[in-house]
Amino acid sequence: MRAAARLGFPAIMAIAVGACASTQTAPLGVLPEASVPALAAAAVLPEGDWRTINRDLAATRYSPLNEINRANVAGLQQVWAYPMRGYNTAVPLVIDGVMYFPAGNRVIALDAASGQEIWTFEQPRDADNPRNTISGRGVGYWPGDAQHAPRIVVMIGSGLLQLDAATGQPVQAFGEGGYIDVGVPYGGTPTIYDNVAIIGAATMENPIGPPGNPRAFDLLTGAKLWEFQTVPQEGQPYNETWGNGWKGRSGANMWAFMAPVDTQRGIAYLPISSAAPNYWRGDAPGSNLFSNSLVAVDAKTGKYLWHFQTVHHDLWDADMPSAGSLINVTIDGETKPIIAHVGKTSYFFELNRVTGEPVLPVEERPVPRGDVPGEYYHPTQPFPVKTPPLSRVSMTKADMVTAQDTTAEHAAACQAMWDKAGGFYNVGPFTPFLFQERGAPPRSTIQLPGGIGGVNWGGPAADPTTGMVYVNAHDTSLVGWVEKVEPGVQYSFDATETAEYDRASVDGKGPFFSFSAPISGKYDEKARPVGPTAPCYKGPWARLTAVDANTGEIKWAVPLGLVEGLPEDRQLQGDTGSAGPTVTAGGLVFVGATNDKRFRAFDATTGKQLWEARLDNSANANPMSYRARSGKQYVAINAGGTMIAYALPGQGS
Repeated sequence: MRAAARLGFPAIMAIAVGACASTQTAPLGVLPEASVPALAAAAVLPEGDWRTINRDLAATRYSPLNEINRANVAGLQQVWAYPMRGYNTAVPLVIDGVMYFPAGNRVIALDAASGQEIWTFEQPRDADNPRNTISGRGVGYWPGDAQHAPRIVVMIGSGLLQLDAATGQPVQAFGEGGYIDVGVPYGGTPTIYDNVAIIGAATMENPIGPPGNPRAFDLLTGAKLWEFQTVPQEGQPYNETWGNGWKGRSGANMWAFMAPVDTQRGIAYLPISSAAPNYWRGDAPGSNLFSNSLVAVDAKTGKYLWHFQTVHHDLWDADMPSAGSLINVTIDGETKPIIAHVGKTSYFFELNRVTGEPVLPVEERPVPRGDVPGEYYHPTQPFPVKTPPLSRVSMTKADMVTAQDTTAEHAAACQAMWDKAGGFYNVGPFTPFLFQERGAPPRSTIQLPGGIGGVNWGGPAADPTTGMVYVNAHDTSLVGWVEKVEPGVQYSFDATETAEYDRASVDGKGPFFSFSAPISGKYDEKARPVGPTAPCYKGPWARLTAVDANTGEIKWAVPLGLVEGLPEDRQLQGDTGSAGPTVTAGGLVFVGATNDKRFRAFDATTGKQLWEARLDNSANANPMSYRARSGKQYVAINAGGTMIAYALPGQGS
């Protein structure tokens, strides 16, 4: 494409001096209400626009449009479809009736009413730099100012690219031909606040490697504004939570697709994921801050404000696929500004977004210890008191499926897997993998949720008018044990020469091997399942769940997705991917996500399904809703690489 314009700015350690002793919350340097500048208040978002992948900087995924509602959603029809090059999980943006999204190595602008192309930017393939590709997650939008026209901002390899929103041409005044090198690739979308672009880091899950530090850049000059050190270095607050294992530590990155921003207060919320490697970290005894934490920083300076760690010394790959939604709730008659977070652990945390303190109680509870030589096991983990886990977090043999639950063949295959693995050890939430001597009889562990987690990158959607939060929560598992690494043998995907131990299992050594079996009960000559598989523990295996953030109560939960390989009367067991829902003022929750190739709408109050559309591919992307220039409301979703828009018949083009 073009030579990268490298920035000569040093990394800035954006952690405030003077730390609280707590590893749970540390409300330092919180901006007082009186000091919030009027300039930081966001302009009113046009109700028909969808300006971030989660619609707004509060990451609510709430549309205030209500033309499509409970009474008429059954009449929703497809009005156009646009085939994209290659599969991705992009959520489009719509600004003033124009839709923008990445498609393979292109960025596309369409008329949102008709699906007709307005412009296309194409990034030439670079054989010498295979990572120089456009992020398939989505794009960012900068509205410009009095001197500058609006821009589309997109991650491309290890760079940030700006395109003129009207023409799709690179903005020549930015960097070198519209491009700056940001140092480390990032596969999400830039969070645009004022003139600041906040990005994460797609660092590998290896102990030695580039830091996973989130960074921010000036959208006019390309200058690096700040970089937050996710693994504190020597002499910095919380360095002691790593023992001597902080040097060169990678992971602990923000791979989530955006960082929500409280625009009234100028606070950005960084979801920091697990440190590397995933399943053994005996060389870094301690809670390992800021891994597995929500970290609040000043959006313009990166100054540390507070943190909340959701998992101490993570050995379960329970990283942070999203930060959550910013809404206000009423608790004991008092309005509180909160961030509602639920991630791979499936635990629903509700924090005061100004201070980081839980607004619904959280308590530290003892959790099981493991027996891997040299490993550190944190004695407690944080548990919400009011809201139960949204996904399965434990099982015993009594929880295994029977022939009446699925099929006789499936149940028999599950029993055979149980026997082959030597049974599966689980003693509840945060069960660690047991140690296995190589060559000894199997002694397998099952963790729930597994590596894919209970709620993945789709994250929550929240209705700010009611305080209801909606998520796609599925039951996943991860099985195996930890054994000493044998030189030259690849174990899980993040194994390195520096790791002493890693996870392995009887039937597979990939990162997400689970306790599931073919419904047919059959395997081919390479031990691959014949036909669809299903979990070996009782369902339902996925649910669309509504939580009242005012109380922490689960209002309803309904199975989400059919398992079509099962007998017809047993198919409604839930079968989803990692995407999430969207909620609208029409009283509807829209969600794709399911592996049965369907797009659905549910009543937001009761959970009753009101509409369904069959798709050619699974829609493992978050849906969105917008208003075209005609005034008509549409709902759109990326279904396996085809952007599809739906609307009611009549009432406009």
